[in-house]
Amino acid sequence: MGLSKNDVSGIVIGAAIEVHTALGPGLLERPYKECLWYKLQKSGLYIEREKPIPLIFEGANVDCGYRVDLLVEGVLVIEVKSVASLADIHLAQTINYLKLGNYSVGLLINFNVIRLKDGIKRLVNGPYPL
Repeated sequence: MGLSKNDVSGIVIGAAIEVHTALGPGLLERPYKECLWYKLQKSGLYIEREKPIPLIFEGANVDCGYRVDLLVEGVLVIEVKSVASLADIHLAQTINYLKLGNYSVGLLINFNVIRLKDGIKRLVNGPYPL
């Protein structure tokens, strides 16, 4: 499609807002993830669901069962949550997916909020302060 990562992020956030508006808070993760996948598919973006993320340990590919909820256009990781509030572990999980998959940008989206903009965190893979 020739879209920038910011363009892709904008499309995803718009679709997530539409899903949240239609379903509201309070459901489990799966309905949000499937509806978001559907909306993004309809928009013409290439979406991979449950994309395996390998862990390389001492040169060996170790299958730990890590899976990105949605990978958009091969560049944007989406991790979907439906929790009372995002915790540091959710941020760490998404950051680790970015690092392990060598992706540069991700969206952590918690649909269990009144206003979806309060449940979206944009994360960037890069150097982190200690």
